[in-house]
Amino acid sequence: MAQRTVPILKRLLRSSSCPSQQRPNALTLWSRSVTYMPRPGDGAPRAVTLIPGDGIGPLVTGAVEQVMEAMHAPVYFEKCEVHGDMKKVPEEVIESIRKNKVCLKGGLETPVGGGVSSLNVQLRKELDLYASLVNCFNLPGLPTRHESVDIVVIRENSEGEYSGLEHEVVPGVVESLKVITKFCSERIAKYAFEYSYLNNRKKVTAVHKANIMKLADGLFLESCREVATKYPGIKYSEIIVDNCCMQLVSKPEQFDVMVTPNLYGNLVANTAAGIAGGTGVMPGVFEQGASAGNVGSEEIVAQNKANPVALLLSSAMMLRHLKFPSFADRLETAVKWVISEGKYRTKDLGGGSTTQQVVDSVIAALD
Repeated sequence: MAQRTVPILKRLLRSSSCPSQQRPNALTLWSRSVTYMPRPGDGAPRAVTLIPGDGIGPLVTGAVEQVMEAMHAPVYFEKCEVHGDMKKVPEEVIESIRKNKVCLKGGLETPVGGGVSSLNVQLRKELDLYASLVNCFNLPGLPTRHESVDIVVIRENSEGEYSGLEHEVVPGVVESLKVITKFCSERIAKYAFEYSYLNNRKKVTAVHKANIMKLADGLFLESCREVATKYPGIKYSEIIVDNCCMQLVSKPEQFDVMVTPNLYGNLVANTAAGIAGGTGVMPGVFEQGASAGNVGSEEIVAQNKANPVALLLSSAMMLRHLKFPSFADRLETAVKWVISEGKYRTKDLGGGSTTQQVVDSVIAALD
């Protein structure tokens, strides 16, 4: 069949009845729209738990609400008040997330020191949110030092240095435990390779410090190696975390998907986000991808100049997860068009645009 098809295409492309400037190519001849066959209830609006959070959180989540309403997206939000100075996440918030199975979240401020537990860590433990995914990529219209950056950082999110297992042995001596388990290491490695396989990614790099932490990070590497053997079509490599940081800032285009233990993932994701354009534009699941300064400053909040792009792109990822791909593509295309046209520059990108101006530009681009 293939041998017969080629001559037919060649004859069509050579046809004198088709002017040279209008000749179809093989892709045009055979392309057609993809039809989605819904099942009953697929188009029903979905409930999403919304946590505005602290600092710029209410500004950027408010931006998402406006854009979702403008595009008539099939979601509605159950808004929950959670703030970083609370002792614990309210039980009704946990119940809402469990019921809806999806939560869009603004930044929560975490007090530094003082023994106050992070509500972000509490949420991860309570809901077993074991995987953090941040996509750091170049956006046309947003100049950066490096080009061809498209990195996905997949971070183990439930153990390691973030376990919070620390105590004061004697006055002036604190012991903090790093916990690494084979179960969690294999689980995050499987997630990274499965993500790569389903998204046509070519390479997974494990980030570690097994040259020093031979048992803990050694176990993480051992788990990654075992999982890698089950995905022969995906290239697997390893890199020590300090060399990884140097390679990121000098030649980031060499990385594709990176899988990391908890603490390293936080550092690597923020570094990659900075390289690709800043924390205000890099999406995560389903919150701002990079955590550095994610609650902003009082000045940014007072001037309403928070950058909503990261959370808008995170919302597009959320829509795709909810199986509304057309709405996701529409939102993502509008955001990228606004950036490519240079129609906004919030303060973190050296401009003076307000959050509302960015929102208005995105809504206009939806039409």
